[in-house]
Amino acid sequence: MVLINCDDLGYGDLGCYGSTANATPAIDRLAAEGLRFDDFSMASPVCSPSRGAMLTGCYPPRIGFDSFDGLPVLFPGQGLGLPTSEISMATMLRDAGYRTQMVGKWHCGDQPGFLPTDHGFDHWFGLPYSNDMGRQAYPTEGPMAPPPGREPIYLNPLPLMLDDRVIEQQPDQAALTERYVTESVRFLREAAAGDDPFFLYFAHLYVHIPLYVQPRFAAASANGDYGAAVACIDWALAVILHELRELGLDDDTIVIFTSDNGSRGVDGGSNAPLRGAKTTTWEGGMRVPCIVRWPGRIAAGRTTSELASGIDWFPTLAGLCGGEVPTDRTIDGRDIAPLLLDEEARSPHECLLSYWMDQLEAVRVGRWKVHYAKHGTVRTELYDLEADPGETTDVAADHPDVLAALAVHAEAARASLGDGLPGRAGPDVRPIGRVDHPVPLPAYDPAHPYYLAEYDLTDRG
Repeated sequence: MVLINCDDLGYGDLGCYGSTANATPAIDRLAAEGLRFDDFSMASPVCSPSRGAMLTGCYPPRIGFDSFDGLPVLFPGQGLGLPTSEISMATMLRDAGYRTQMVGKWHCGDQPGFLPTDHGFDHWFGLPYSNDMGRQAYPTEGPMAPPPGREPIYLNPLPLMLDDRVIEQQPDQAALTERYVTESVRFLREAAAGDDPFFLYFAHLYVHIPLYVQPRFAAASANGDYGAAVACIDWALAVILHELRELGLDDDTIVIFTSDNGSRGVDGGSNAPLRGAKTTTWEGGMRVPCIVRWPGRIAAGRTTSELASGIDWFPTLAGLCGGEVPTDRTIDGRDIAPLLLDEEARSPHECLLSYWMDQLEAVRVGRWKVHYAKHGTVRTELYDLEADPGETTDVAADHPDVLAALAVHAEAARASLGDGLPGRAGPDVRPIGRVDHPVPLPAYDPAHPYYLAEYDLTDRG
């Protein structure tokens, strides 16, 4: 099992999803050899809740990942994270006899007890949070510039970690993907030499800003540094697929390729033809690319418009890999193996929910999506996503019956998960992990020989 999760890669960023800006031959080939989902959503339009949801099979409020002391994502040194009482996908697969390895971005907590090695991964090599959460230059003008007379507030150095230890600070970000690929190949070869099945979770730093890219990808890009970062993602997939073939594991390995949320929609990224971007519960923030390949089991070149979500991977992989879905707690995901294996299968979801922090903003049922709020502002809008995937025409006035039907699902969600907008607490939610006296992983030391004492790009996102 290889699960590749990109960072902020948009629905319209890949050739097989219609992009003409970025070259993605390996990803396009993966789609030609497998199944492309055209209506696949993540559980949040930002990274920490999206990743926690995918790993546990639960909507973010279910696991306390709706708000991080008022912030939409986790920040360095916060005393919050995914507690060991939650059962992750890696824990489930490890208990089923799998070797487990993670490379790349975690972003589910950086304190002891919250790291990948506390959640079922035998080993981890990567960043504990986003690549813009290190020491970085500040712009001199614009919304991110410090007010006149006020010094900028610098974060601590960006840590690169091996298992539970910081092994490097302020690493060369342009080289990280190549280092991640090297570690992935090492793991695949080691796993192939044994008899145990394996699970590799490869969580890219691309295309989250700041974008530091290798000159060879930049020189070939028709879409600036963004296109270069996408090309590097594509190259990494090509290496992994080549390695699987060389090891004779091609037919025995399920490869999943997806993204944690939509693109920022600027600086070269695209969610076309969808409305909205990262941080929004419009389709452009929630719907992401998703491709699955399993030679001999998943028919090549298929597409499906059936609804599916990142929370579905937990129960789906449990069913395919001999794992167990917990029965002592609510799991929101559904087993979508039939969608993978049977062209006639239909989505197991009655509805999909879109939360922004603790607020229920939208509900999707089949072709219909109703929006109830946007970042604290109440609204009621209805869109027919089959006829209008770009959510351009509000048809609420024409379909009161549909609004009434979707309101039933919204009320069921509020009764279970809560909704901060009307001030309702969810009775079937579990607490986020907390530690007293959290300590940042590295502290800034002016005498340390950092590779880059301060990243020069000012982009933050």
